[in-house]
Amino acid sequence: MDLERMRALLAALQEARYAGVRSVSYDGKSVTYGSDAELANAISDLEARIAAASGTPRRRRWGTVASKGL
Repeated sequence: MDLERMRALLAALQEARYAGVRSVSYDGKSVTYGSDAELANAISDLEARIAAASGTPRRRRWGTVASKGL
């Protein structure tokens, strides 16, 4: 799958998720996800594939947590 097609599919998945819809139609095919978590996993996987294909690493967030032990 080429990069532009993956980006178009990613946009379709994101639009469906933000609209609260679990069914996505793309290129005459329809996919229905069982839950929002499945849709989120599909989006995450596609983002990783796009990052690998474009040569840019995925951004990762790191944080520091501290407490005084009270």
